[in-house]
Amino acid sequence: MSVSALILTLNEEVNIARCLESLRWCDDVVVLDSGSSDRTVTIAEAFGARVVHRPFDDWSTHQNWAGRNIPFKHRWVYYSDADEIVPEDLASELIGAAADVKSPNVAYRLRYKNIFQGRWIAHCGIYPVWVLRFFRPERVRWERSVNPIAVVDGSEGRLKSHFEHHSFSKGLEAWIDKHNRYSSLEAREAVAARIEGWPSLARLFSANPTVRRQILKHVGFLLPFRPTLRFAYMYLLRRGFMDGAPGFTYCRLLRMYEAMIDFKIREFASDTTSSTTPVVHPQSL
Repeated sequence: MSVSALILTLNEEVNIARCLESLRWCDDVVVLDSGSSDRTVTIAEAFGARVVHRPFDDWSTHQNWAGRNIPFKHRWVYYSDADEIVPEDLASELIGAAADVKSPNVAYRLRYKNIFQGRWIAHCGIYPVWVLRFFRPERVRWERSVNPIAVVDGSEGRLKSHFEHHSFSKGLEAWIDKHNRYSSLEAREAVAARIEGWPSLARLFSANPTVRRQILKHVGFLLPFRPTLRFAYMYLLRRGFMDGAPGFTYCRLLRMYEAMIDFKIREFASDTTSSTTPVVHPQSL
């Protein structure tokens, strides 16, 4: 084997066994736990995973610490959230990419299938999203306090296979609670973007997809009626209606999330004396 795996956890007993089962092919699985009070650590150790403990501060700092301080057995690391699954075809492709010594790539991006109410949400404007999950840790650093962005020192590649993301595995209440916390950090990012003003739109045509996504998010923070625009974009323009009732529900939930961000933008913008940044624990969107 030539691949290590990293999983960030906090109270993931509902998800962790399924995730680790999908990583049986990997002989070096590291669980970076942020103080779970449930059976997460016990389950991880029963699967033979190495458990490292560190209090969570923010996304990028936490992930950068992992890349710099955890002694992985292999030089290639696959990062997985606890509510994700690695299918067999992706496992084979990861092993093959790590073994390809002629490739100049130091990192790879993957697509994922977002599973909601038992169905792959293939439309709604969220597919395909290419996320950086397979990398040599010394060549990657992360920026941004929520939904961190990878900065790669070297060339990137893309893998064909998907991983599965079961973001609602803990139920709707947990999803809403998590996105309530996420919306606070997104709102603070938005306030900073509005102070900065309009970016150079020429960067929208950058060859770097990370740069394009940064600019699109920045511009999005400056637009009016953002919740309604996002619903229309996902459900109509990106044909979310083709995902049936789960697609309609999913689009409405993300509209609600955007509304939470907008409400907090107004709150934080008027609160010039506040400097407290809420802590968001490592649970994926």
